[in-house]
Amino acid sequence: MISIDGLGVEFGGTTLFKDISFVVNEKDRIALMGKNGAGKSTLLKIMAGVQQPTYGRVSAPEDAVIAYLPQHLMKDDKRTVFEEASQAFIQLIAMQKELAELDQQLATRTDYESQEYYDIIEKVSILSEKVYGFGEINFDAEVEKILIGLGFERGDFQRPTSEFSGGWRMRIELAKILLQNPDLILLDEPTNHLDIESVQWLEDFLINSAKAVIVISHDRAFVDNITNRTIEVTMGRIYDYKVNYSNYIILRQERREQQQKAYEEQQKMIAENQDFIERFRGTYSKTNQVQSRVRMLEKLQILEVDEVDSSHLRLRFPPAPRSGNYPVIAEDVSKSYDGHLVFEGASFSVARGEKVAFVGKNGEGKSTLVKAIMGEIEHGGNLSLGHNTMIGYFAQNEASLLDESLTVFQTIDDIAQGEIRTKIKDLLGAFMFGGEDLDKKVKVLSGGERTRLAMIKLLLEPYNLLILDEPTNHLDMRTKDILKQALMKYDGTLILVSHDRDFLDGMVSKVYEFGGKRVKEHLEGIAEFLQRKKMENLRELEANKK
Repeated sequence: MISIDGLGVEFGGTTLFKDISFVVNEKDRIALMGKNGAGKSTLLKIMAGVQQPTYGRVSAPEDAVIAYLPQHLMKDDKRTVFEEASQAFIQLIAMQKELAELDQQLATRTDYESQEYYDIIEKVSILSEKVYGFGEINFDAEVEKILIGLGFERGDFQRPTSEFSGGWRMRIELAKILLQNPDLILLDEPTNHLDIESVQWLEDFLINSAKAVIVISHDRAFVDNITNRTIEVTMGRIYDYKVNYSNYIILRQERREQQQKAYEEQQKMIAENQDFIERFRGTYSKTNQVQSRVRMLEKLQILEVDEVDSSHLRLRFPPAPRSGNYPVIAEDVSKSYDGHLVFEGASFSVARGEKVAFVGKNGEGKSTLVKAIMGEIEHGGNLSLGHNTMIGYFAQNEASLLDESLTVFQTIDDIAQGEIRTKIKDLLGAFMFGGEDLDKKVKVLSGGERTRLAMIKLLLEPYNLLILDEPTNHLDMRTKDILKQALMKYDGTLILVSHDRDFLDGMVSKVYEFGGKRVKEHLEGIAEFLQRKKMENLRELEANKK
């Protein structure tokens, strides 16, 4: 059991939260919710021991292991993927080494009655108990199982970590955490760099193998599937619900309606008493009643209604100019890098107005095929664009490509052309950049703000084919919902590369699955596709057992 007692954080004259207390029990899987800036990540850092509170404390058993995965991490080093993941066992390995050295001393010493000999025996006893607590562990097998579950291939194990992108390094760090078998796992946006299969694997692991979990995530399906408790941080305090995210949304709305009703009733009572005081202030016969009501109002605790995030993204894509019947036609398309085959035999066509998803493990060629469609790379086979096809492209790393030295306004002003230049402030306002935000440097923006800013570029010109590569990374649930609704109303053709099941569900009517060096077409939505894939995997598992 890990407890948070009377926690408070203050800085710059501002109180982030005050007197927060709750207990984390084994098998608690908690979603930490609240608007941006409410203090969710700060609370995780305090629980991880990375940051100190202004007051209050986090209490845990002496031998408790708390593992923390922040949003941004991992320094460069020269270890391989397997060596880095094996660092999870470095403490146990060190204890085993020390235990072997002490056993060797006991075998060779003859001063059985000396204090030094007794001290060595005591050390051996203590260390043996600690090592025994870990149980029998096959290090190599455990590391291999976790790495493969997170999407690595055996061929990656001996590659240096420096060869991998930030997303893959995030997975290595996640592997180290899972291998520690911690008492509490703290995860800050763990799914941002995972593909659908890895997200599902992580879900299964957290549900079936983790002891206790606290997660900050904007992936609604992930949060709903793994959590059984929701803690909301708002206005400096917390609300604790013993339900998952979807049920929490309902209960939060009910709570706010009750608060609003109580607040209005109190305000009405205050107004009536103030009116009485004003009317009878000079009346001798009412003096006691007037004074009584004045004292009552002075002591009254004014009720508060929890804040509602009033910022509102107003997103609507420009009408799409008419394109040919088939904006994208692929015939036996293939791609290799330095003799390594990414995929081959890709043949399909995307009709005007269709909304399709590219899904599959990272490294199977989703972004590669997008680059081929964009004409950015050479490839085998034929890949043609239909008549009058105009592509609007949002790259997976679009937000990181922004010039950090520019302001928000300059970022759009530098690329806008024609009549739209007169509407830049309105456009930025629609994306929740108003007032002082316009003069903010890109380098101080959060991940979600950068993503919103990068997405504005898609509205500067009318396109009839939108290709979006992981557009929801770093977007909160509300913004994702607004983007999804805008894309569903978009009258052009849409290709989405995404691992976010909830975002894709109900929007795409066709799924292209990348895997095994092939691109397979499925004429169904994402929910049907995933359900069928799960059944297929089970059948394959049974076949392998036989």
